[in-house]
Amino acid sequence: MKFQEFYQNEFDGFEEYGLNLIAPKSGTVIEEAMSYSLTAGGKRLRPMLLLAVIKAYGKDLVQGYPAAAALEYIHTYSLIHDDLPAMDNDDLRRGKPTSHIKYSDSTAILAGDALLTKAFELITIGNLSAEKKVTLIRELAICSGYEGMIGGQQADIDGENNSLTIDVLEAIHARKTGELLRFSMFAGGVIADADQESLTLLEDVARKIGVAYQIRDDLLDVVGDAEELGKATGADNKLGKSTYPALLGLEPAFEKLNSELERAKENVSKISEKVPSFDEEILLTFIDSLSITNDR
Repeated sequence: MKFQEFYQNEFDGFEEYGLNLIAPKSGTVIEEAMSYSLTAGGKRLRPMLLLAVIKAYGKDLVQGYPAAAALEYIHTYSLIHDDLPAMDNDDLRRGKPTSHIKYSDSTAILAGDALLTKAFELITIGNLSAEKKVTLIRELAICSGYEGMIGGQQADIDGENNSLTIDVLEAIHARKTGELLRFSMFAGGVIADADQESLTLLEDVARKIGVAYQIRDDLLDVVGDAEELGKATGADNKLGKSTYPALLGLEPAFEKLNSELERAKENVSKISEKVPSFDEEILLTFIDSLSITNDR
């Protein structure tokens, strides 16, 4: 099954599940702000990738819904905080006013905090074994914390207006972007009862996708269309950030993007060789969807 077909078939069911978990009940501004950012749209690629891994193993997707929702809550909280004036200072997210513009800086901070803490509650629900739930909670805490996403964000801020090497840039984004993607693949594998060797391969695929995803994001900030992206372009240059196009040049950055995607596909095929029933097409077509061309 191709990822696009899987996405079309399964997106609405997961979306309804995830949004209903936080539908405003008491009418408080914090609930409204949490819901506002969750319902702002987005492709939900991280949770859908988690579910795609479960699908590739032929297991029950519903078992993955709580962890997938938790992952999206973490991602949404990080975007709320990223947009704040003290960080990226963005007025638009997915074509809508960002949380601090819609409400206030303080409410945006608290809405992000609330989504973060809610995420760990979500993993405790559902029918997974207690051992699997603890494994997922621990891994999500690592991936989203100072060793993962938050650490990468701080390193990214520290690198503004500084000249970074490619190795340092990759180390930053391996945490900032890559760790939540790693959780997607790892969690999907854990829920689907993948063996340790396959889990290691899935994590390696995720790391390569994470690098590619950041290169893609950097490239779209240069060559993308603001209306299509739902946010302003050229922000990285204004903030003095080291990016792949800035350090490598535009064309070499495109070449590196394609190289990382090809290496990810090679590792997916290794899983398929090890587990003949594994539906590699769903992940291979996801990886292909991250490719972009230089039309400038």
